[in-house]
Amino acid sequence: MNASLNNTNVKNDVRAFVWRHDHLLLLDQRRLPQAEIWETLSDLPAVAAAIHDMRVRGAPAIGICAAYAVVLAAQQRYAQNPQTWTQLIQADLIQLVAARPTAVNLQWAVTRMQQCILENINAPDVLQLLENAARNIEAEDLAANYRMAEWGAAYLNDQCGVLTHCNTGSLATAGHGTALGVIRTAHRAGKIGALYADETRPWLQGSRLTAWELSRDNIPVTLICEGAAASLMQQKKVDWIIVGADRITANGDVANKIGTYSLAVLAKHHGVKVMVVAPSSTVDLSLTSGAQIHIEERSNTEILTLNGHLIDAENINAWNPVFDITPAELIDVLVTERGVIEKPALGKLAAILN
Repeated sequence: MNASLNNTNVKNDVRAFVWRHDHLLLLDQRRLPQAEIWETLSDLPAVAAAIHDMRVRGAPAIGICAAYAVVLAAQQRYAQNPQTWTQLIQADLIQLVAARPTAVNLQWAVTRMQQCILENINAPDVLQLLENAARNIEAEDLAANYRMAEWGAAYLNDQCGVLTHCNTGSLATAGHGTALGVIRTAHRAGKIGALYADETRPWLQGSRLTAWELSRDNIPVTLICEGAAASLMQQKKVDWIIVGADRITANGDVANKIGTYSLAVLAKHHGVKVMVVAPSSTVDLSLTSGAQIHIEERSNTEILTLNGHLIDAENINAWNPVFDITPAELIDVLVTERGVIEKPALGKLAAILN
């Protein structure tokens, strides 16, 4: 490990959520950066709705909030009937998993919480054990972010140019971030010469969220439209594209925010390297390739309107896939908390995860 990267785990104060034992405080990310509005969510349907409506987003953050949603459901179902609560909660879990189908962390977190229920079903303190399990998921994610940040930052040369897409920071995780965590750590080590962020249409996570986080950390960033990325690379202002992931298949294909695939294709043409940073909970070894990933599509109004106002011609349609698939052959480095894979391919992920 590069010695200059050690002891760079300076914590920032940005958080997407805060757990309070019997409710979840959630920062409504749709309102940023104009307003910081915190909501109090006291049951699983409220958390599921927040995930579906993108008040909370980012695969790790979705998984953590889902874990706390299971705790809320368990508390309420147990109070309803201590003998049958494990049967009653099953419908809640189905509702929760259906909130966002592409991000595998959601299913992963719910499955892990289900396992905790099964292992402790007769324990008198089962509710406390469930809460402990959810807290552990959050703590593990934060620790993983710092580990990935150091490993990923070690690949960057001094004064390199970096382009990132969507938001992968504290707002998308337990803190620090995945791809943005690498950028934070590299910046503190003096390795970032220029940092660029895509706007990320249609939800503008890059401009509303990433730029906001970076400004809070006093990290300089230049915002660009997605269409400017090719010119930026052509002018040799970018050495690395660093992104997160919502699902990674066994062969290393990556589902991430729409626009990631086009960046990777452009990077291949211009000799720019691509780094994907994601915790092992994002890896789905049950899928061989990205062709098997269900891509979520959302309402066309997200493209046709902005802040509730029509910005396009009336009576036209719009296609709004949330994610795209970046083939493994376009990825140079895949960073997880379990290890780093250069040139991901079938078998390499299983080797570090099993």
